[in-house]
Amino acid sequence: MKRETVKRKQTDTKLGYNERHAKSGITAPLPDIETFPSQYKGYEITITLPEYTAICPKTGLPDFGTITLHYMPGKECLELKSLKMYLHAYRNLGIFYENAVNRILHDVVKACRPVRARVTGEFTARGGLSSKIEATYP
Repeated sequence: MKRETVKRKQTDTKLGYNERHAKSGITAPLPDIETFPSQYKGYEITITLPEYTAICPKTGLPDFGTITLHYMPGKECLELKSLKMYLHAYRNLGIFYENAVNRILHDVVKACRPVRARVTGEFTARGGLSSKIEATYP
């Protein structure tokens, strides 16, 4: 048992992930997402953003993916140009996939208070692995 503990500690050290990596990008300043008043009720909007890029906070390598936002507006709709500028700001941000998807959902909900929302991130394979992350509100 002691040998497993030592081995696990060596692996953890070898990977070198730490709390700073885990929290990277969560509170970084990003442009505001603007809104405009919705004129109707009971409809849904799907926005696909195929040019998502960010930086892996551990390796410094670029990450690529497609972000899909599906939401039912409440009183406000997202203004697309500001949403595009908001997402382009991730380009130089060190953030893990999981944090990015959840941060995007949080910021969208904060901006427009939708009835419901779902953000899906489908990220380009690296090392033979691809990831699909999904976060929903409420």
